[in-house]
Amino acid sequence: MELVKNIFFNTDRLIAGNSVKISYTGLFFQDDSKKVFIRYGFGENWENLVETEMQKTELGFQTEIELLDKGTFNFCIKNEDDKWDNNGGKNYTFEIEKPETSLVVINGNTSVRRLRRTYIWSKKLKLAIYKILTYFPRLITGNYKKKIHND
Repeated sequence: MELVKNIFFNTDRLIAGNSVKISYTGLFFQDDSKKVFIRYGFGENWENLVETEMQKTELGFQTEIELLDKGTFNFCIKNEDDKWDNNGGKNYTFEIEKPETSLVVINGNTSVRRLRRTYIWSKKLKLAIYKILTYFPRLITGNYKKKIHND
């Protein structure tokens, strides 16, 4: 997903606790910089500030980052010559969503998380219906043998 020109994430949503792969194809990738670093932090005050080198690939400079539950994910990019790409002075800032907890049950004294049984049963039911609709007609017509491909 491209959120801003030349910044791509491997996901549609930034969710706290998940990791995200960032691809940067901006100015430093286009001018063939040898090393590119990302400096990032979380929340309005850039908490947990980290600077790390991004790996150069055919798809741009890439790195993977674990998202913290701090509201926003902020970053800027620099190259080996200490030149900055900070989104025109505004930095790159994205909202971090809270993880979905409606399907999670926290079990009493233990912190074991389980999906609700109704959710699991609904998945099993959907799978059973799919199998019935796919394989039952083949069974009735006798067309249930695997096809052999001769190349």
